Amino acid sequence: MPAPSSSSPQPGRAVPPPVAARQPGPSWPARDAGHLLVHGEQMAALETELFDRGMPVEALMEKAGLALSRRLLAQHGARLRSQGAVVLVGPGHNGGDGLVVARELHLAGIAVRVWCPFERCKPLTAAHRRYAAWLGIPIEAEPPDPAGTALWLDALFGLNQNRPPGEALEELLQARERGMPNALVAIDVPTGLCSDSGRCLGAVAARACRTLCLGLVKIGLIQDPALHWVGDLETVPLGLPAAVLEALPAGQPLGLRGDDLASAPWPRLPVAASKYERGRVLLVAGSGRYPGAAQLALQGASATGCGSLRMAAPTVLAGALTARAPHLVLDPPLGCDAAGALLLAGLADLELQRLDAVLVGPGLGRLDPGLGAPGAAAERRAWELLLQFPGLLVLDADGLNRLAEAGVGGPGASPEAWLRARSGPTWLTPHGGEFGRLFPAWAMAPPPQAACSAAVAAGVNLVLKGARSVVAGADGRCWQLCEAEPSAARGGLGDVLAGFAAGLGAMAMASTAEAGAELLASACLAHAITARRVRRAGGPGSCTPMAVATGLAGLEPLASGEATPG
Repeated sequence: MPAPSSSSPQPGRAVPPPVAARQPGPSWPARDAGHLLVHGEQMAALETELFDRGMPVEALMEKAGLALSRRLLAQHGARLRSQGAVVLVGPGHNGGDGLVVARELHLAGIAVRVWCPFERCKPLTAAHRRYAAWLGIPIEAEPPDPAGTALWLDALFGLNQNRPPGEALEELLQARERGMPNALVAIDVPTGLCSDSGRCLGAVAARACRTLCLGLVKIGLIQDPALHWVGDLETVPLGLPAAVLEALPAGQPLGLRGDDLASAPWPRLPVAASKYERGRVLLVAGSGRYPGAAQLALQGASATGCGSLRMAAPTVLAGALTARAPHLVLDPPLGCDAAGALLLAGLADLELQRLDAVLVGPGLGRLDPGLGAPGAAAERRAWELLLQFPGLLVLDADGLNRLAEAGVGGPGASPEAWLRARSGPTWLTPHGGEFGRLFPAWAMAPPPQAACSAAVAAGVNLVLKGARSVVAGADGRCWQLCEAEPSAARGGLGDVLAGFAAGLGAMAMASTAEAGAELLASACLAHAITARRVRRAGGPGSCTPMAVATGLAGLEPLASGEATPG
């Protein structure tokens, strides 16, 4: 818990960018304490508002400490009773929270010791330290044994840390991880970690087996750099009033978890819809160099229940594709260049206007630089058709790379300008490298900031893929996955996601629903949670692209997405 005063952003701290023309916040999921993601300064401002309205600082500290104590006893009770606890106490109110926890564990019969390496503490924290000493809780002068079996509770600094903890503390925390791994629980934010970016402020941070985040999740704790240090992330509710939460911006990022799948905004189609009324999608995927990508994108799209699936691919792939998916309609095949990359020139022969969605990108390959002027001109004409296509365009992988590198909008035209000029909605599904090539101005920004800035500038909805993928809307809204499956970081999973997203988008377009950012976020969540279920059922080696596609096809929320007759 921070001190009861507002503070200006610290140098180097990542803060939310100003985003143009935000719309009302997303209706899915709810804008509540279980979903809102905040920056450290925002959390401090929320607590300051409570104090200004009359809530005593002491009351909030008691509330936090009691909630933490209950959670610790429920999760680690057996270990605490057998091995005891060491509470690492800092000089601020995070240290005060830790001292309340120490008191409650002591009163519950747990052997507790306190180590506070600071002579001076804030007055409220100092008062709790005096009371702990009066109760008979040992206040130790020397650092605890890093190989000791007692559970360590890290209450050193908490929220809004802005400088390294120092060499002595870093060495102690490193020794703890080496000598007794998985035996440290962080209160709110692990020591040495920025609560906004998730990056270490020094050489290392405290490595927690669990981080108990107070009130609201700090956005830095779900960024990829933080995952090594945070461990299992859990929110400890503080009962923040709705009026305080409503004061956050309409575009405040929301975290997504598995239980949000049931309420996701899946396309709702009429019961009597024909196959052409259930979504018509064309997949432009695969090449002589990457034949499997077409198969995986196809499996992802098939998993949605989309009514009509078409494929534009090289002739060499036709037999394998129809053998696995006899329901697939093969359009006239596209050619490949000398390096085996798929050429898009043949799209001019297709009737794109009859489609609801087109996916371009998985496994296309990078074009041969020696393609020549006629070939390059034919490629540009294909991109002109995609520019005018009124349906949903989903760009993935080498579709994104070609947009970034080939100057498809004409000499000097930026990819953002081409995307803004699109006739229909556009979804992008880049990983970090592809994003950097397409939007170099934001490549080094924290993922939520980067994704939101690019989506607004280009007028698109996009997912910036990572261990905790971010989804951003053209209107400035933002979602981020709070859980995912690490073993799903393997080749081909992105092709499945691209196909799955394109199929869902086609169904939304067919149902006259908006192919909006919420649906793209739903697709990403379903993909991540299905990978986790596959891994839990079969082990880490089971999380293959085909297994995830099969799991998506059996996803219960999709099966209940039919609209009932009026």
